[in-house]
Order: sequence, then structure tokens, then C-alpha cells
Amino acid sequence: MPITITPAAAEKISALQQDGNQDMHLRIFVSGGGCSGFQYGFTFDEAINDNDTVAQSNGVKLLIDAMSLDLLRGAEVDYKSDVNGESFVIRNPNAGSTCGCGKSFSPAENGGGCAHAG
Repeated sequence: MPITITPAAAEKISALQQDGNQDMHLRIFVSGGGCSGFQYGFTFDEAINDNDTVAQSNGVKLLIDAMSLDLLRGAEVDYKSDVNGESFVIRNPNAGSTCGCGKSFSPAENGGGCAHAG
């Protein structure tokens, strides 16, 4: 599987879908920017594009475009709630380093990074 979804993340995605987004799927993407070079993004999308990979785990689907998949392959999507707030968290084995907030990363030069970065 290109990306795994933890039960906590699946539960949150399902709850968001029930809030008027039943026909939409969570899209995860990587874009340039952030303090470490690349940043993670999340949005709901009802369109599944030809170049999308659909990752399905714990009863929910994630959409990932081809460019982002290269940087996210093997990653785990989790959801955390603590005193700092609530957010999706990506543990990306392709990240060589991440910023302090975990929202951006630099890819590992040799294609393998910290298994629990993010």
C-alpha cells in the first residue's frame, strides 16, 4: 500500500465526511514551500483524476497525485489531538528532515529517511 491510514485518522476523515462531505475524499498533496522545502496539504475532493492513486485503509479513501506519491510512498497518516490543537500528522519514511511543527520536510537524498519523521 502506498500510504497507510491509522484508525484515528480514518475516524476523523469519516466524521468530516458526515459533516456534508459524503461524496468527497481526502486528498493529500505535497507542494513546494514551508520552512523545510516541501509542505503537506490536505483538501476534500470529489474528483478522482486519471493520475491519482487511491489509498484505502480502515474504511476510508485518500487521493494522492502522482508527483506527491513519489514523496509520500510508505507514509502513515495519523490524527492527533493534544493541548496544541488537532491536526493530521504524516510520518514519512522519505523525509530526511522535518521542521519543528511537522508540516514541512526535506526529502532524504538517498530515497530513505527517518521512518517516523513528521
